[in-house]
Amino acid sequence: MDRFMRCFPKKLPAIVLPALLVLLVACKKSDAPQSNAPQVEVVRVEQRDVPIWKEWIGTLDGLWNAQIRPQVTGYLLRQTYMDGAFVKKDQLLFEIDPRTFQAVLDQAKGQLANAEGLLASAQANQVKTQNDVNRYTPLAKEQAIPQQDLDTAIQVNLAAKAQVDAAKAQIDAAKGQLASAQLNLGFTRVLSLIDGVAGIAQGQLGDLVTPTTLLTTVSTVDPIKIYFPVSEREYLDYVKEHPEATTTTQPGQGKSQLTLQMILANGLVYPHPGQTSLADRQIDPKTGTLRIQGIFPNPGNVLRPGQYARVRAITSVRRGALLVPQKAVSELQGNYQVAVVGSDNKVQIRPVKVGERAGTDWIIEQGLKPGERVVAEGVQKVRGGMTVNPKPLTTTAEAQPAPAAPTR
Repeated sequence: MDRFMRCFPKKLPAIVLPALLVLLVACKKSDAPQSNAPQVEVVRVEQRDVPIWKEWIGTLDGLWNAQIRPQVTGYLLRQTYMDGAFVKKDQLLFEIDPRTFQAVLDQAKGQLANAEGLLASAQANQVKTQNDVNRYTPLAKEQAIPQQDLDTAIQVNLAAKAQVDAAKAQIDAAKGQLASAQLNLGFTRVLSLIDGVAGIAQGQLGDLVTPTTLLTTVSTVDPIKIYFPVSEREYLDYVKEHPEATTTTQPGQGKSQLTLQMILANGLVYPHPGQTSLADRQIDPKTGTLRIQGIFPNPGNVLRPGQYARVRAITSVRRGALLVPQKAVSELQGNYQVAVVGSDNKVQIRPVKVGERAGTDWIIEQGLKPGERVVAEGVQKVRGGMTVNPKPLTTTAEAQPAPAAPTR
């Protein structure tokens, strides 16, 4: 200021001095740097191998499901297990009134004893007639007796043998009726067919039950099955990369098994991984999907049949994929674009083609090159051709990609 004033005479008119002060202030404002470029946070396009996850909705089912039905008709006498409890194979679950079946068994025993008595009598008679034949034969040869007596003895002996055979047949029939009666009496004790969790009883005490009556269901739930549908295209893509998947002869023994991860209804990841075990024989013509079965361990029987869960698996690996954060990609009417910051800090709005999502990132099929900078924070305030002040993206917990976190 002093140096500036020394450039002018010491005595100036009063009207000139205010004008000089205004000019001085304007000069100082023009000398101040103007920086109106907005600050944005950018990331560089990353290139790496990315596992591709697929996700499906599945339904849990017991490894084995045994429907417990009575094999005889009768009145339900008692239930011997707790609803929802774990039961063992051959454990007694229900008992049907056995008195009617016990009476039939006793009757069958009596019929067998009677048939055995008839057989003993027929055998004794046949011994007598055989002795007559043996005695008459030499006498007839010596013509000591008429030949007619021998012929009559032979006929009587044949009839006695027929009575013995009929008595034996009656014994066989009586034994069959006895065995049937014993089975029916045993069927009044309804047993569990497998180890597993028994459902709530469908029959009440005193009900008249028949072989068509469902009393309860027992399911083996450790391990437990899950069924999920995959599209025909997903199936063909997987078989193309794993041709051995269709040549496995034993379920669950192929090298092409997928390791499965399950996400429960509460959003938590099930701690035990599973594996695919088999595929259905045909594509469902109504839905165009193939039914896949997976097996999961289920310690503690936490998982139950009928639950819905999301199932996901790594089906392939994308080599040299280009990745940007999902929040760096904008969508408008099905078209995707990103804001690329050049070396001169100018913004270029560039259309891109996106692929699968990988965690919090998006795979870019076309439109970007490795190492290019894209705007990750502040996309809304930039326009094409604008100069920006780029800063590296601040790493936060949200910005970190969750490992192996797929999307449908």
